[in-house]
This record gives sequence, structure tokens and C-alpha cells, in this order.
Amino acid sequence: MASKMGLAHEAHRHPTLLSDFILGSQDGLVNVLGILLGLVAAGSPHRILVVAALAALAAESISMGAVAYTSTRARRSLYLSEVERERREMQEVPEMEREEVRVILRKWGFEGDEVEDMLRRIEAKPKAWLDLMMAFELNLAEVPAHQPVTSGLTVLGATVAGSLVPLVPFLVGLPPVSAAITSVVLTGAMLIAIGIYEARATVGSWLASGARMLLIGLGAGFAGFLVGKIFGAY
Repeated sequence: MASKMGLAHEAHRHPTLLSDFILGSQDGLVNVLGILLGLVAAGSPHRILVVAALAALAAESISMGAVAYTSTRARRSLYLSEVERERREMQEVPEMEREEVRVILRKWGFEGDEVEDMLRRIEAKPKAWLDLMMAFELNLAEVPAHQPVTSGLTVLGATVAGSLVPLVPFLVGLPPVSAAITSVVLTGAMLIAIGIYEARATVGSWLASGARMLLIGLGAGFAGFLVGKIFGAY
């Protein structure tokens, strides 16, 4: 119970870290598994299997890390621009902003004099007023200055780690079919583990979460196998 509460607490404090880890690790597992199964199905030599998987690992990891960095940076830029816009509106059209606060307070169940009392309290604290508008009018969460780099590195590292799992059986020199079967088993186990971690860190059934991750991942791998089988036949 204490472990579960600790994971949930960490996920609450660092929700972006959790999503970045799942994004990178799942992407690495699924993509490399699909490539390997497709090449095995097509009858590619062992050397080609390993080189193609390593090339995919390098390209996918850098690409995913870069996308995480640029998308998080864009979210931060959007947040900062909206902060400045809200500040201007609080100064230039304060009554309109007050009415927007009233609308939020009424949604929360405040009525009559309670609304005006709460409005006065919020208006007396400009930062609280601004934070309220950002979170509950615009539905935007603050993106810290370090977050783009942190997200980029987290996704990159998780993608590398995930990509290595299905590749290990091929690196140790197992025959292609045996390596493919072992790769599927290892990847499936990792996908289930990621699903269980997600459920324990947040909410939901660990069984359902693990099964969902497994079906998504192995479904993508099977698609790669089918492509290799079809084109390998020709």
C-alpha cells in the first residue's frame, strides 16, 4: 500500500515525467519489434536484422526526443503568451475578467454574496487571480523553463531503453526464429510491466492497463510481421 501511494504521489507531482516515460518506452518497444519481425518474416540475413534495428533505434530515439523537446517548448511559449494576454486584460478590461471569475465561481457552487466575497478576495491577490484564469478559463497548465529539455531527454532515454529490449535476442546470436519468439516474449513482458506501472502510479485496473499495453504493442509488431511476410513472398 505504501509503495502504491508513493508511486501515485510521484505521478501527481510529475505527471509529464510519467507520460514522457510511457511515450518513449512504448514507442521504442513497438517500433523495433515491428521492424525485426518484418525482416525475419521476409527472410533477411542476421546482419541486416541487427543493422536495421540499430539504425531504427538511433533515428527513432533522436526523433522522439526532438519531438518531445519542440512540442513541450511550444506549449511553454503558448502558456507564456496567454499569461501576458491575461495580464493585459486584467488591467484594460477588469470588469470583463471579474465576470469570468464569477462564472467560474458559480460553476463551483458559490451563490449570491458568496460570489462577490470570493471575487474580492481573489482580486486582492493578482497572482491568484491570474493563476485562476489560466487554469480554469483557458485550461492551461504552467510549463517550467526546464521542462522542454527534461521531456526531450526523458523520451530519448526511454526510447533507447525500450528499443533495446526486443533487440537483445538478436544481439546475443540466437537463430532468427528463436530470436523473434524471445523478442516477442520480452517485449510483451515489458509492455505489461509498463501498463502495471501506469495503473499503480495513477488509477485503474493493473490487469486492464497491462492488457491494453500488450495488445497495442504486439498488434503493431504483428503488423510489421505481415508486411515482411507479404513483401518477402515477392
